[in-house]
Amino acid sequence: MEPLITVTDLSVAYEGHIVLHDINLTIYEHDFLGIIGPNGGGKTTLIKCILGLLKQKSGTIRFYKENKEINHLTMGYLPQYNAIDRKFPISVEEVILSGLSAKKSLAGRYTNEHRHKAYEIISRMGLDGLEKRAIGQLSGGQLQRALLGRAIVSDPEVIILDEPSTYIDKQFELALYKILAEINNDCAIILVSHDIGTILKEVKSVACVNETLNYHPDAGITTEWLEQNFNCPIELLGHGDLPHRILGEHHHH
Repeated sequence: MEPLITVTDLSVAYEGHIVLHDINLTIYEHDFLGIIGPNGGGKTTLIKCILGLLKQKSGTIRFYKENKEINHLTMGYLPQYNAIDRKFPISVEEVILSGLSAKKSLAGRYTNEHRHKAYEIISRMGLDGLEKRAIGQLSGGQLQRALLGRAIVSDPEVIILDEPSTYIDKQFELALYKILAEINNDCAIILVSHDIGTILKEVKSVACVNETLNYHPDAGITTEWLEQNFNCPIELLGHGDLPHRILGEHHHH
């Protein structure tokens, strides 16, 4: 497999406090990487560095296409729910078109081709008939579909999703992972989640971020590996026929 992104010896600090250190990671073409880890462990910080939204203290992030280093990749991003301003007066169609803003002309107009592409995505996301609806009037699942549409409309090389299950009910979660499996045929996916059980069921590789990073090349990971990387005991609960891992309580003495 050819690498798309390499992260080497990355460290990030906020106000003099080291949040991440010694991060090394390779993301490959058509990878589906799950990033797990405790709250405050630095998961969102890492993806913001990859997206170029945060500057690292030290280390490098490199991008590749056909084994040649390039300046950047096209990336789609689905942010955390709490990063969305639902009062912003924008329709479903405008949200999805905004994913093509880098491609519109200098005059700032979307072409008919752009609009046609946006309507294709609206249909794929099951949002037919809601094109003109303001995002403030959407359910959590509908809003997430609109934002996922924005993330994929430009046919990016990488899609990054930060805690997507915080938006939605379990019913749409199944549809979401079905859509992601299709998208994964065309591009790499990085999925950040605290829901370890779901992650292990869907992804191809796992990274645990807790100030530093531990990588596992497949999703068949053990409770011991999780306990070691979360620094706390993990309880294994039966969840239908799926082993559903959750973080157990841990007591600080």
